[in-house]
Formats: sequence, C-alpha cells, structure tokens
Amino acid sequence: MTGPHQDRPLVTAGAPLSVADAAAVLVHGRGGTADGMVRLADEFYRHGLALVAPAARRNRWYPNSFLAPREANEPDLSSALATVGDAVETVREAGIPPERTVLLGISQGACVAAEFAAGNPSRYGGVVLASGGLMGPEIAEYEGSFDGTPVLVGGHEGDPAVPVERVRETATVFESLDGDVRTRIEPGDDHGITDAELAAVGELVEDLLAGDDAADDSSRR
Repeated sequence: MTGPHQDRPLVTAGAPLSVADAAAVLVHGRGGTADGMVRLADEFYRHGLALVAPAARRNRWYPNSFLAPREANEPDLSSALATVGDAVETVREAGIPPERTVLLGISQGACVAAEFAAGNPSRYGGVVLASGGLMGPEIAEYEGSFDGTPVLVGGHEGDPAVPVERVRETATVFESLDGDVRTRIEPGDDHGITDAELAAVGELVEDLLAGDDAADDSSRR
C-alpha cells in the first residue's frame, strides 16, 4: 500500500539478518525514533539477535489518542500496521520465521504492535507491549491463535495516556487468543518501558536463542 509511513528505510543492527538466529522488530513511540529503539535494545541484546526497527513519518504513527475512533487515526494507522507487517515480512524473507521473531512496541509503538499482532495471530517468538494497548473506544473482536506465544503486557497504575484498564483488557484479549501472557502493572504515573520489562525481554531472547542452540545440537547427534 501507499501511505505516510511507506518507503522509509528500516534501521537494522545486531546480527545481520542473513546469519541471525532470531530477530526483534522494534516499534518506537510518539516522538521516538527507530535509531533510539536500536540503542535501547542494548539492554537486552544477545549474540545472534537481529534488530529491525521501522520508522514513522514525523516520529508518530498516528495523530490522535489510541482510544479515539479508528477513523480519526487514518490513513496513518493502516500505514503503520502495513509498515510493521513489512518489517516482519523482511525478517521472514531472510529466513527467520515468526516463531523466532519478537515484536516489541513502546507507547504508540505498543498500540500499533498490539493491533498488528492481534490482527495477525501466529506463533511468534514473543510479543512485548509496554505502555500501550489495543486501540479504539472499544476493543474489537479478534480471531485466531498465538499458540502459546510468550506475551508481556506492561503499564502503570496512574499513566495519564494509557488507562490501566485498557492494559488489562489487552492482556485478556491476548490470553483469549492462546497467548502465554504475563501482565506487569507498576505503581505511579510513569509511561514507557521499565528496567524490569527490559530484563524480562532479555530473558525471553535468551530462551529463544537457547532453543535454537538446542535444536542445532540435536540435529548434529
């Protein structure tokens, strides 16, 4: 499709996709950048992980609140979802399937990542949603299965931009789609990803890469 976020280059780092054992697609928030997401990934990077970060036009994926009617955020939202889908497909075409791909979003990026994943459920390496959730005044209905995908949904009790009720509702939807969901609700009114969540992402990546190593060892026996 054509849209405001199309044809912007992906920022890549870490292991080259051609030789990586796993990948993380990193979706920045409003005012953030793809480069900033790659730098943040230093907190959970492990050898063998490719980092892929799409970039939003004017550093925002959609113009209004994530709780606004969907049409109020078009055409930007559809373009954002297509951009994330293109990033996942780029990783797949390089030989890394969704089950070895972690989708991570923060703030606006978490909302886009949540909508993309819920609309395209599959067995992913992991889904991490920090300070965001499914979009719209009311959550839409979704069908399909994540087939046990590890899902981390995080938020803060007093976040003025992301009501904690929507964070919990998002977690419930992902559970209903067979996600292996962990919800972390922190006290206070902060917004963004926490150190504890970054540490959890590191553990998720380690488990993913360790599984690949075990499969490689088994194939050599």
